[in-house]
Amino acid sequence: MTTMKLALRVAYDGTAFYGFQRQPGVRTVEGELIRVLTKLRIIKSPEENDFKGASRTDRGVSAFFNVVSFVPGERSDLALPRILNHHLSDVWVLGVAEVPDDFHPRFWARGKTYRYYLINEGFDLSRMLECAELFEGTHDFSAFSRLEPGRNPVREVTSLEILPRNGYYVVEIKGNSFLWEMVRRIVNALRFCGLGLLEKEEVKGMLEGIYTKKIPPAPAENLVLWHIKYPGIEFKTDEKGLNKARRDLFDRYSKALTRAALFGDALLEL
Repeated sequence: MTTMKLALRVAYDGTAFYGFQRQPGVRTVEGELIRVLTKLRIIKSPEENDFKGASRTDRGVSAFFNVVSFVPGERSDLALPRILNHHLSDVWVLGVAEVPDDFHPRFWARGKTYRYYLINEGFDLSRMLECAELFEGTHDFSAFSRLEPGRNPVREVTSLEILPRNGYYVVEIKGNSFLWEMVRRIVNALRFCGLGLLEKEEVKGMLEGIYTKKIPPAPAENLVLWHIKYPGIEFKTDEKGLNKARRDLFDRYSKALTRAALFGDALLEL
């Protein structure tokens, strides 16, 4: 049995799971990964093989770059994207890296990027951009998160961009760590500002602790964990593994685009 530790870069469709973290009786991303890794005898159990995850995304949230690590067992040779993706469903391994024994996917992360896909409802972009500027830097995000007991509500947003696309915006938020529902509540604040339902001064006050109600979270299905930075760690992949991911993602894309076209035409006829 090898003592080498491996890390997998994984992507997944969050709408197919009840969140990332394994839970009894429901389908989760960790549960799907552990199912395949144990089936192929790459690990014996998550406890025995030190299985760890980087980010515990909520129910409905997707990822293009999340990471798990483990000490492989007798069939470490099967820990390849082309093999794992053949057995996985709604999850794709996009890279494998050999990592040091003390590697932990959460504690070794040096920055995360989230993207939220927001349909343009006729927003005033200038108001949204003014609001976005307020979130950059270090603040108490109690008004923009669902706080867990004992967690420090102070976080740093290193960058917040609103990227215009054809009919929608991509809100890209970068930081070292995030609170529960923090990104989705920030996005809803931007949305409310863009619709004229929230003023810049109100957002400023909320960041200073002046508020009676919190901003509710935007829907989880439009959020994706886009990237995690690991300096010095190189994730390697293979073409067969990537092709499987491309085929599956294109299938989802084509179905969603067809449905969007159908409803778009229906709206135009009303």
